[in-house]
Amino acid sequence: MPTAIKAKKPVKRAVKKAVVSAVKKAVAKKKAAPAVPVTEHKLRIRVRAYEHKILDLSVKQIMDTAARFDAVVVGPVPLPTEIKRWTVNRSTFVHKDAREQFEMRIHKRLIDILNPSPKVIEALTNLNLPSGVTIDVKMV
Repeated sequence: MPTAIKAKKPVKRAVKKAVVSAVKKAVAKKKAAPAVPVTEHKLRIRVRAYEHKILDLSVKQIMDTAARFDAVVVGPVPLPTEIKRWTVNRSTFVHKDAREQFEMRIHKRLIDILNPSPKVIEALTNLNLPSGVTIDVKMV
């Protein structure tokens, strides 16, 4: 019986060495061939308008155009509304306590199009949007 136990130990060591060497070779192979980084382009569109209804219609039009060409779209992401406020005297001379307050709200949305094809870019440049809508397009 003691001889059978001795016979199993060298077999276990040999298997263990073979497994360890196979793992080391696999790790060395991964280190030797560096992975090619996938360049991912992104078309970042910022849309701004004074009226939120016109802004939402414009964003929907952009989304529909991108969906027509099977582009991957992220958004629209609502950005914080920029509020500009002014306080003006109602009277020119006296009555300092009588004042008027005005404000202008600028609504913003952000849309990202991942890996846009040239057809998508061309379709977005030919898009006819209502007046009062400002678009900033960046390639990130």
